[in-house]
Amino acid sequence: MNTCNKALRVIISGGGTGGHIFPAISIADKLKEVNPDTEILFVGAEGRMEMEKVPAAGYRIIGLPVAGLQRRLSASNLKLPFKIIRSLRLAGRIIRDFRPDVAVGVGGYASAPLLWSASRHGVPTLIQEQNGFAGLANKILGKKASRICVAYEGMERFFPEDRIVLTGNPIRKEIVPVTPQMREEGSAFYGLGPDTRHIFIVGGSLGSRTLNTSVMKWIENGCPGGEGTEVLWQCGRYYLAEVEKFAQEAGDRMKHIRYSDFIKRMDLAYAAADVVVSRSGASSVSELCAAGKAVIFVPSPNVTEDHQTHNAMALVKKDAALLVKDAEAPERLMEEACRLVNDVQACGRMEKNISGMARRDAAGEIVKQIYSIAGKDNGKVH
Repeated sequence: MNTCNKALRVIISGGGTGGHIFPAISIADKLKEVNPDTEILFVGAEGRMEMEKVPAAGYRIIGLPVAGLQRRLSASNLKLPFKIIRSLRLAGRIIRDFRPDVAVGVGGYASAPLLWSASRHGVPTLIQEQNGFAGLANKILGKKASRICVAYEGMERFFPEDRIVLTGNPIRKEIVPVTPQMREEGSAFYGLGPDTRHIFIVGGSLGSRTLNTSVMKWIENGCPGGEGTEVLWQCGRYYLAEVEKFAQEAGDRMKHIRYSDFIKRMDLAYAAADVVVSRSGASSVSELCAAGKAVIFVPSPNVTEDHQTHNAMALVKKDAALLVKDAEAPERLMEEACRLVNDVQACGRMEKNISGMARRDAAGEIVKQIYSIAGKDNGKVH
């Protein structure tokens, strides 16, 4: 056992999407690596994906009945105040029973009641703000947080400057800078030609209607600009049946397209790609920086405070990515992707620039901050 860092009791709260859950698990894994005797409890939202993903990663989780406000008129909004009150009571009970040294919030519905309760009980709190534009809940919680770990510069407009630490976002450990050998392995794994240029379209586990529509329209038009190019297309499980029907009707036009609902080896998909087309959620941005890939971002318009555009623009301003607006994607996304994938010099320049923005040990840096505010270490994480 590592004796430099004493065992802690840590609650990690949040979830809702893979973009919150994978960083949370990365932090937990690093805490366990630093000291295997550290006790970790996750707190999530009932019915959300963390209730499945966290136990699968080997950690205990408790669910709160908290939910989000629906933007459209909904009867569920009438129940929301009661869910929040009940969640706050349950969060308080969890704090009293578990007696954490530190409470960590990664975003998502459960973070707010848990961190608020932790602060009330005098427990040091750490916020891991993944996006370039902080949401309302984190801005409020940040006023009392002991530390705010961020992935973007300029976050002092949202949080007390003296408590901000630029750590980056934790990512899956298998995402590493791509080598020629990895590209060869990735191409073989996904059945792509080693001597062709490759575009990887990734819409997330659930899929993206905009990205799928853009690809299908491009195929219907005869794949203009796509000569000598192969496409790996992750359409998402929500859209798999629709894409399968489209593929049958498209016939030979699909011969250079490989599609699936889910990507089992994201590291090899990134490795095979010469250009990636992606939404710009915080985790996706951080992984693409770590992999060092030329990328075109299509920010989702259906997110709070348009934070995906803020995430993408942080890279666009440094010539590390391109951006196509969601509304413009069906008409010009694939044309832009084909233009970029055939411009080897531009791809190389973007790969260099995006690699320079990677923070490869974000989880380790966050764990250092956890120990710092817990007051149980000399500040050195080994």
